[in-house]
Amino acid sequence: MMGKLKERFQAFVNNRWLVFVAAMWIQSCAGVGYIFGSISPVIKTSLNYNQKQLSKLGVAKDIGDSVGFLAGPLSEILPLWGALLVGALQNLIGYGWIWLVVTARVPVLPLWAMCILIFAGSNGETYFNTAALVSCVQNFPKSRGPVVGILKGFAGLSGAILTQIYTMINFPDQASLIFMVAVGPAMVVVALMFIIRPVGGHRQVRPSDGLSFTFIYSVCLLLAAYLMGVMLLEDLVTVSHTLVIIFTAILFFLLIIPIVIPIILNISEEPRHPVEQVLLPKPEQQEAGKSEQGVQEQEVILSEVEDEKPQEVDLLPAAERQKRIAQLQAKLFQAAAEGAVRVKRRRGPHRGEDFTLTQALIKADFWLIFFSLLLGSGSGLTVIDNLGQMSQSLGYDNTRIFVSMISIWNFLGRVGGGYFSEIVVRDHAYPRPIAIAVAQLVMAVGHVFFAMGWPGAMYIGTLLIGLGYGAHWAIVPAAASELFGLKKFGALYNFLTLANPAGSLVFSGVIASSIYDHEAEKQAHLHNIQPQISGLRFSGLFGQDEPLKCEGSICFFLTSMIMSGFCIVAAVLSVILVHRTKTVYAHLYGKPHT
Repeated sequence: MMGKLKERFQAFVNNRWLVFVAAMWIQSCAGVGYIFGSISPVIKTSLNYNQKQLSKLGVAKDIGDSVGFLAGPLSEILPLWGALLVGALQNLIGYGWIWLVVTARVPVLPLWAMCILIFAGSNGETYFNTAALVSCVQNFPKSRGPVVGILKGFAGLSGAILTQIYTMINFPDQASLIFMVAVGPAMVVVALMFIIRPVGGHRQVRPSDGLSFTFIYSVCLLLAAYLMGVMLLEDLVTVSHTLVIIFTAILFFLLIIPIVIPIILNISEEPRHPVEQVLLPKPEQQEAGKSEQGVQEQEVILSEVEDEKPQEVDLLPAAERQKRIAQLQAKLFQAAAEGAVRVKRRRGPHRGEDFTLTQALIKADFWLIFFSLLLGSGSGLTVIDNLGQMSQSLGYDNTRIFVSMISIWNFLGRVGGGYFSEIVVRDHAYPRPIAIAVAQLVMAVGHVFFAMGWPGAMYIGTLLIGLGYGAHWAIVPAAASELFGLKKFGALYNFLTLANPAGSLVFSGVIASSIYDHEAEKQAHLHNIQPQISGLRFSGLFGQDEPLKCEGSICFFLTSMIMSGFCIVAAVLSVILVHRTKTVYAHLYGKPHT
């Protein structure tokens, strides 16, 4: 009896759905960068910062959020729990020290030191993202779209979740939110870090997968609708603290309920099914251990087959194509053994195989993904960062509604992008990047709505940009793992995330801010206000910089139209990538290329 219970417990701990649910929980508190707008006022007040100094702190936070130059390599060197522990420590020390400075428990640090602290704290998020994605993509190699979409969706929603928890705790001072951001994610990650890992032998397709993903999607949609309703209610109406506690309790229930999937699967103990596909069966593992040289020789032969096979082989049905390739392999092995054919040295992996970052960096497809992401997601991040000013310029007083809404649409874009891109590859064996092109065209339309400033345009623009931006972060990691393999996925993913701050730096830091300041200066001159250079005026004797405000759709008209144009360019790059990778996806998903 005890032996059976122990066996059941081991099966539960090694269940890939348990890993997935634990990764969802980590992601739901991992997006600490999204809460910067809520902690920045208390930092500004406590440390007597002006707007320029606060903006520098925000840039350091954005870079920390996106630059995973250590997370990728460390996730390959250390076990994933080690990488998670490093991220938790960075988060705790970075934000914890900021909290100590803000609450005057330690001496005030210079701005550059504060930038380093917030960079380190936010950079912890890259470890959480990398470990969650690497483990779950390896555990669900045949369901990459849904897995990446759901995990990235929860990361996007974490700001709203943390804000709701803070509202329930009802701390006496605003600085306590910084303490919660420092301690909360670190505690959750340390509690779950040993669960997050690839679970080897369970990496197969099971009949219950479809139903399980449907259940998770239902929870996601319910969670998004619930949070949207709660945030709008708390923004528009004064809600009692008892009601806030009830709202947060329901939120916790929705977050915890996915645990029923691994529990039910463990109890039901479903039998093995003929369609299960173990990625690396035990006999192959044993053979691999016997002769490394033989494996290398086989890899060379397989590379030779890829180079030498006639083009019409790709057009055959899957079964016939496999048969023809097997015959060609046999001939090449025999010819190589007899010395009649000299096998060429392999120059590098083919698309769909495992690449290192160095090998990927010399591939045109990798740079097509990178620049498409830079133009698409960079323009979306610019809207997110400037949403407060954009809504104010169009005459909206309550900007928090739009900030809350875009986080929900961002979440739904990530979940929906993963779901629909999976239909594209699973049912049609068509390249996943076509879904990125569609998302970028949707964003192009959204930017036009922002540019025109029509009545209600803010609501439609927020919807379209939120969905399109979110979809990028579900589709791109899945596509990169398909084209460049899973072995070095952590390093590849973290390099691609550099496109986000790079795009934001160009669009927000150069284009949007320059045009906004120019229009603000023009309006200031019309109203006989004497502006200082760069659209700022000196006020008082305490060195406070007070930005001039721009009013009307003209403030962001040119910026939005430029970003709309760049989104169309991004869509063209994505379509080029689709054209180049049709054969790869036909091979990966076992359907003839048409």
